[in-house]
Amino acid sequence: MKRSTLLTAGFLSLAPAAAFAHPHIFVEARLEIVAAPDGSIQELRNVWRFDEVFSSSVVMDFDKNTDLKLEPNELAEVGKTVRDSLADYDYYMNLTINGKNITVQKPDIIHVDYKEGQLLMFFAVKPVEKMPLKGKLSFGVYDPTLYTSIDFPTDNELAIVGDGFKACKRAVVRPDADQVISENKQSLTDAFFNDPTGTNMSKLFATRLEVTC
Repeated sequence: MKRSTLLTAGFLSLAPAAAFAHPHIFVEARLEIVAAPDGSIQELRNVWRFDEVFSSSVVMDFDKNTDLKLEPNELAEVGKTVRDSLADYDYYMNLTINGKNITVQKPDIIHVDYKEGQLLMFFAVKPVEKMPLKGKLSFGVYDPTLYTSIDFPTDNELAIVGDGFKACKRAVVRPDADQVISENKQSLTDAFFNDPTGTNMSKLFATRLEVTC
């Protein structure tokens, strides 16, 4: 239990102030959206690289033999903990097709590595229902509590893969926080005071890839 406490708490802190709190975990991410041969979304491949402070705390929490490293079995335990912990939060995936929200299946496994002082996670998820490449599709990764900041360093880190996208146009949207607050001040305030732990208004601030086919 001790080994999973910090990691679970770090990802799933839902204290009332968390909805508009400053992030405590910082992640550099890459997302690859893969098209299936039938012209739908096949899977979404994620790579997450965590900041050194959080990474070192995970090492301390999961290092069973106290050698200041993470052995393969310890890395597997980290992946299992995250796989179980984030299931109810859809692994921070935010998918829509023509405005309709789409959830994802639980990944088979979350692969974890620890290199140069940083924790890395690799995993793929599939939509729970078919997402044909028709109309407007949106893909984002964000933590609704804002406890974890997920950033895509360049637009190229939001990638599309497969011939199915040949007839589609892609655009990376990076919302301006000041503009979002200005345009949604009342709804953001209402969401916070009515349900500070359950609001998903933070998605307004999240970087996303929009694909129009």
